[in-house]
Amino acid sequence: MVDWARACYQMSIKRVCAVLLVQRSSYYYKSRKDDQALLRMRTREIAAVRAGYGYKRIHVTLQREGWGINVKRVYRLYKADGLQMRNKRSRRRIAAKVREDRCIPEAPNDVWAMDFVHDNLFDGQKVRCLTIVDIFSKVSPAIGVAERYRGCDVAGTLDQAIQAHGTPRQIRVDNGPEFISKDLDLWAYSNNVELDFSRPGKPTDNAFIESFNSRFRQECLNQHWFLDMSDAEAKIAEWWRHYNSGRPHSSIDNLTPFEFVESLSQASLA
Repeated sequence: MVDWARACYQMSIKRVCAVLLVQRSSYYYKSRKDDQALLRMRTREIAAVRAGYGYKRIHVTLQREGWGINVKRVYRLYKADGLQMRNKRSRRRIAAKVREDRCIPEAPNDVWAMDFVHDNLFDGQKVRCLTIVDIFSKVSPAIGVAERYRGCDVAGTLDQAIQAHGTPRQIRVDNGPEFISKDLDLWAYSNNVELDFSRPGKPTDNAFIESFNSRFRQECLNQHWFLDMSDAEAKIAEWWRHYNSGRPHSSIDNLTPFEFVESLSQASLA
């Protein structure tokens, strides 16, 4: 307020303080309080390495390391840095992400998103499509097509995808039975991939795959009759190839996903 009044009315600090009834000593005072940068950094490091630790256990760990602080200060930093844990996960979902610290992907294979889309053959037989998309590059590593999908089938499709496109650091999924299965959790643990589960009833937590699925249904599923499973696989594979190499994407300057990845490679070599 004092600085604003000085700038507006071209008054001295003494006169502004007198008008505002502010002690000049208060204006000139500089806090000597430690900004606790080192403490905050160490708290975040412990929370990242020990994802199951709450603020009390982090406080005990800090005390053992020689930090002379009380638990209330640790709690304030814990809350300020958003280190609160999510709701408890199933004991078997070892590869699940447990903290609210989502970061914006900065490179291909940082984060994939995955979901199911349902459709029917011409005779009413059900078809399930496992859709996968790279959030950063917009590349679709794979679209799996089958009459039914189990957790082991999801793992098999992911194996095919990473052979061609590399291994993602994280995959965002919902809480469907195939995604919370032991088979997928074991696959993620074995491949050092983190599973980031959406909150129940919050489809916006995985908005990128919802957008991809909308285009997939509008441009492919709604445009064809599928006579049998092989016909469905062929038509969906044709659309998938067109999406990656022929369809411009507005969020990446109207390049195709493959063109965008190629431009990144050229820029890194320049």
